[in-house]
Amino acid sequence: YFFLGGGGLTLPVGDTHFYETPSYGFQIGGGRNFNKNVGVGLQFDYDHFGLQGATIANESLLYTGATNGQGFDGNNHVWSFTINPTYTLATQGSADLYLVVGGGFYHKVTNFTLPQQECADYYCQYVITVNSTCGAICHYSSNAVGVNGGFGLTWKFSKFSNQRFYMEARYVFVDNSPRTGLTVADSTSPPYGTPGNPGGTYTGYDVYPANSHRTTYIPVKFGIRF
Repeated sequence: YFFLGGGGLTLPVGDTHFYETPSYGFQIGGGRNFNKNVGVGLQFDYDHFGLQGATIANESLLYTGATNGQGFDGNNHVWSFTINPTYTLATQGSADLYLVVGGGFYHKVTNFTLPQQECADYYCQYVITVNSTCGAICHYSSNAVGVNGGFGLTWKFSKFSNQRFYMEARYVFVDNSPRTGLTVADSTSPPYGTPGNPGGTYTGYDVYPANSHRTTYIPVKFGIRF
């Protein structure tokens, strides 16, 4: 059996790159090696992303009527549970190369925030300003099946050690289902995202349909296997 834990970078690619920016991620997992070459693992990953300046400006226009309105901001993340078969090209030395493919469940979330004042103590004698999700129309989620594939390197700490340092990179594709929503391109007059006043002929509350776009990114992780 083996266990792993690590963290690193997440890099949006393809169409995802047009509305998200690189950030961080981490993973934990475990599994079984059937022999020196073949193994399979169950893994949890959390990958965080920022949002492009143009994305923030467009959404700010929809929500507040200005491209930089009221300190508007946002972020995105994807968490997943996947099963990942691996094949290791074992050597007689300390370093090995492995190939990995996998698939499973991916949950994608985008939150938009506005600065709000909150009490810093029980009696509310002190008030602080924090970024808080600005209501139901500022929170979007999408569930989908996804697949991943890539390669990694491991390096054994010593000849007699069971612990290995690993570094890996994968390509992730999440097959989210596109949804109809409101964007700057098909809106008419601000503010567009206010409940009851969505703008144009749109009568729903999805003011960020990009959250349900198909998602592609490359997580690059470093960690320990033992």
